[in-house]
Amino acid sequence: MPMLVNPFRKQDVSDFTGVYVPLENSQRHASVTSARPARKDIKDGNLVDEKKIDRSPDPSNGYGAHTIDGLRAEIELDLAASGHDTAYDRKSKVINKAITDIGMGRYQWSLFALCGFGWLADNMWLQGVALTLPSLSAEFGVSDTHVRYTTCALFIGLCLGASFWGIASDVIGRRLAFNMTLFLAGVFGLGVGGGSSWIGVCGLYAALGVGVGGNLPVDGVQSALFLEFLPFASSGLLTALSVWWPVGQLISSLGKLATVQDCCTRTDTIAVAWGFIPNYSCPTDGPCTRAENKGWRYLNLTLGAITFVMFTCRFFLFHLYESPKFLLSQGRQGEAVAAVHGIAYKNRKTTWLSEEVLNEIGGTAAAVEKEKLSTSEIVKRNLSKFSTQRIGPLFATRQLGLMTNSDSKQPTATNIIYRNYAITSIVGVPGSLIAYYTVNLKYVGRKGTIAISTLITGILVFCFTISADPSFQLVFTCLEAFFQNIMYGVLYA
Repeated sequence: MPMLVNPFRKQDVSDFTGVYVPLENSQRHASVTSARPARKDIKDGNLVDEKKIDRSPDPSNGYGAHTIDGLRAEIELDLAASGHDTAYDRKSKVINKAITDIGMGRYQWSLFALCGFGWLADNMWLQGVALTLPSLSAEFGVSDTHVRYTTCALFIGLCLGASFWGIASDVIGRRLAFNMTLFLAGVFGLGVGGGSSWIGVCGLYAALGVGVGGNLPVDGVQSALFLEFLPFASSGLLTALSVWWPVGQLISSLGKLATVQDCCTRTDTIAVAWGFIPNYSCPTDGPCTRAENKGWRYLNLTLGAITFVMFTCRFFLFHLYESPKFLLSQGRQGEAVAAVHGIAYKNRKTTWLSEEVLNEIGGTAAAVEKEKLSTSEIVKRNLSKFSTQRIGPLFATRQLGLMTNSDSKQPTATNIIYRNYAITSIVGVPGSLIAYYTVNLKYVGRKGTIAISTLITGILVFCFTISADPSFQLVFTCLEAFFQNIMYGVLYA
């Protein structure tokens, strides 16, 4: 198998020989819904007991899971639970079952890492931009107040990117959006390192934000790209996907440690210990020239290079099959079947899915074509989700609308600040893994996990304000980061 893949090549069922097996000879797994007794069969209104869905390859009575009638009975039960019954919904349920029967394998684990790159890049750039502010202020002569608009420029890009790519992925497909987000972030991230003016840097950060802002909507949340390829039994991995978020913060903090060292203690031990980027920053007093102030540029060039390498891995080393559900919604049923066959081929498994099975359960492709949404309808449906009612209460009064700040009475050395920042990042990493475990615990689940972690996080925030001692605050910041990542892991999933 070649190391590099052709990212533009369309796949066909004929490309995956030896993958298809007839339904009667396949290995099937019972769905959660169909395993429950006494649910209504929408087809004739009668009750279908779970015993009627026989799991043996050649059932002598009832509905056999290895027959079209048995598969249809499972789909009817699942549709009764979902409350939606269209040709698209029926075929989507069939594809879900086909992916579940294929099981977890190489394709899903590769996608877990590549989707994680998007989460990593998102937080890496969010944290990394903070370091550029004092350096930008010194080099370009911008006041400490105005230089904060650099962060504002990034967040404008993030908002535009999240809105645009969330909608665009429903129009142009998940595959193109999946690759373009990191490509834009990598290109403009490298461009920031060569910025010649403060306005130019702000513009590049805004463009970078358009790319970075689409990572979470496309990779794991709104479009649920990762979830669409997961077997039902492994859906909890969407929670574990958030472990890449604190990893991005950790990488950024290591860069900060290396960059600020030269302007603080001048001890080479930090650079040797963390070994991230060279230390070139202006002295705290006197004029600041570009030649003396390359630390922030090296940081952005390094983060941009990391981002571009992640894009290269996505685009050239891994072939992402287009979302089968998106293809169904576009009337491209044959390509949807080929995508599922491709997953089975990557996982070295077989699948029973074919166009004939889809047509038996959900009707011919023309039935789905009639329900196909136009581009304008897709845009309207997505825009209808935006409402000021959710953010309006945050600005109900002047006091709520204003940002509050707390000044520490004891100034802390800059290198200590970023050392603590790195420690906090490391402590936060296990939080997502703990969330992945607790959401599957009986009597805890997702509701219990997010409720407990949110409560503890709120308590720790109050405890943080008790003392201004740096060591005291470090302890509670670490604990807050740990439980906050548990909360985020469930919330984003």
